[in-house]
Amino acid sequence: MARIPYFDLEHAPAEYAALLDVRKPLNLYRMLPHAGVGAASGFLRMGGALLRENELDSRLREIVILRVGMLSDAGYEVHQHKRVARSVGLSEEKIEAIAQGADAPVFDELERLILRFTDTVVRDVKAPDALFNAVLERLDHRRMAELVFTIGFYMMVSRFLENFEVDIEPPGAF
Repeated sequence: MARIPYFDLEHAPAEYAALLDVRKPLNLYRMLPHAGVGAASGFLRMGGALLRENELDSRLREIVILRVGMLSDAGYEVHQHKRVARSVGLSEEKIEAIAQGADAPVFDELERLILRFTDTVVRDVKAPDALFNAVLERLDHRRMAELVFTIGFYMMVSRFLENFEVDIEPPGAF
């Protein structure tokens, strides 16, 4: 059960309500307005850009998001993004192997590299030059920036979800 009551979205400011028009009514979105309309709206815009305006391959993005969620013990995040990962074509075998990390044999070379990079950034903040440059050899500057933004954004999301104990929506909620 959430640590504080969910925000009543019927009282949401128009700017925030407009951003919710294209989204499912997730409990996360009902908790965000407690941070203020500017922060909540900025959160939705940033998340939307990473999910819908990305040049980083969506399957790689979902591997990253799921790995961050798993490293953060963020059950809500993992639950929601397993669904997203399936929708972008990530196989069930790879989704389940993300918990094992970069050594799981199901991943290709780039996926293993991205998993190692994600683990390092989550745990150590800054990747060493050799790892950073190895990823940069495979991704252009835009995709590299999106990768780092995705890791950092979903670290924040996971910490928000876990600290407020946002509830997973029941099956069939929408």
